[in-house]
Amino acid sequence: MECKVQEADLSAVADVRRELRRMLSRWAAPSHGDISDIASLLISELVTNALVHTTGGAVVTATVTDRLRVEVRDCATTRPEPRAPTGDGTSGRGLFLVRTLADAWGVRTHGLGKSVWFELGGPA
Repeated sequence: MECKVQEADLSAVADVRRELRRMLSRWAAPSHGDISDIASLLISELVTNALVHTTGGAVVTATVTDRLRVEVRDCATTRPEPRAPTGDGTSGRGLFLVRTLADAWGVRTHGLGKSVWFELGGPA
């Protein structure tokens, strides 16, 4: 799966989540349990972060082998850092959730930005 998301288009988060669920419905076996719910939450967090904290939109890719790998690529070179949620509850949870729920995650820099990625569903 590959989706391009336009800059500041937060309505696209639901579209990306829907595409991921469609792809996972063809892949996920009963042994993968609630991977679709967790993946939907995590992809929503990463796409929202890219749209809120960067400019230029994002490209989202998801691939499956024996596990799911999702990458959200944007044009910003600043590496995201997990931080404590704010008191008003409106920010700070995204990377905390990714770090807590993903089997593996990270940030990979590119010449024109970075990819934030996570993996679910198998040995890391």
